Amino acid sequence: MNTSSLLSITGVILAGGRAQRMGGNDKGLILFNHKPLISYAIKALAPQVDQLVINANRNIDTYKGFGYPVIEDSITGFCGPLAGMLSAMQTVNSDYILTAPCDSPKISLQLRQRMMETVLLERADIAVAHDGERLQPVFCLIPTSLKHDLADFLANGDRKIDLWLARHKLALVNFSDQPDTFVNFNRPEDLSTPANKVFSPVPMIGFAAFSGTGKTTLLRQLIPELRARGLEVAVIKHAHHNFDIDVPGKDSYEIRRAGAQQVLVSSSRLMALMETQPPELKQPSLAELIPRLNTNLLDLILVEGFKHETIAKIELHRPSLGKPLLYLDDSNIIAIASDKTIDDVTIAQLDLNNIDKIADFIQHFSQSWTK
Repeated sequence: MNTSSLLSITGVILAGGRAQRMGGNDKGLILFNHKPLISYAIKALAPQVDQLVINANRNIDTYKGFGYPVIEDSITGFCGPLAGMLSAMQTVNSDYILTAPCDSPKISLQLRQRMMETVLLERADIAVAHDGERLQPVFCLIPTSLKHDLADFLANGDRKIDLWLARHKLALVNFSDQPDTFVNFNRPEDLSTPANKVFSPVPMIGFAAFSGTGKTTLLRQLIPELRARGLEVAVIKHAHHNFDIDVPGKDSYEIRRAGAQQVLVSSSRLMALMETQPPELKQPSLAELIPRLNTNLLDLILVEGFKHETIAKIELHRPSLGKPLLYLDDSNIIAIASDKTIDDVTIAQLDLNNIDKIADFIQHFSQSWTK
């Protein structure tokens, strides 16, 4: 194994199963929101690893069409995920393989980072993801040096992944703040489950409104009131693509302009991380941003903007602006805060100028919130 600090990792997407509960259909190629399931795994995993391969035993040419090498099981008979892991370990030239299934559309963007940090910190043989309640054994970081041990295990007729993992020192990697990363599709009815639902480990509520309605003004008044009630609050705000929190001439600005991809500025009072996004990167989603918060210190997350995300929201509405109501087309809006009473509204109405009442509503929402 490579003894340098730059350990190489091959990502392995496991798509080699029979998928009997899915009627025998090849799960990786089943369409979800008009795209093959495996395309979600590729999008999440490819940027995190040094190279990516697909383990598949059917539709080989179709899988090759995604642009990555396809590795078939070296053991015939659809012997489960361990057979796919072994075939990858026998084929690739890297220190580790990082595995994920083809049917999980929301694989964590921190998978490699957390797995590698934990396995090195605990000096373990293998890192396995844990969702806070149970192991997720197909999300593994495994050294390729264990390929002979795994081959012997399978040669003895054993197939259960839990049994093989138990033979080694495991590092359990905590993803309890991202349990939706393990959502997968096993049955046809699972495909109707909304995979775009945003998970948060603490109560989260958004504010949706047209520009100029006063979202930021409301937050500036609301946050001190919520803090006075004992709530620790974070805010995620959507900004225009060309915003910058730094000032030309400052050291941190010049260092970033010189080419640093990340700049972390810290003092005893404040810490800020500035990360340069590549030009082609899409707008980050809430699901990608929430894990960047230390939710262990929070009671509530307020979201400004992101009006198209599937989270509970309060709509801010001023009839004088002549804009249409958003709640008519967004079932996630649970209340309207307006400076005038609106007729024929079927959800809760709040006085936009009564901060106490809005805080009461949010506090009640927070207390009754469930994950």
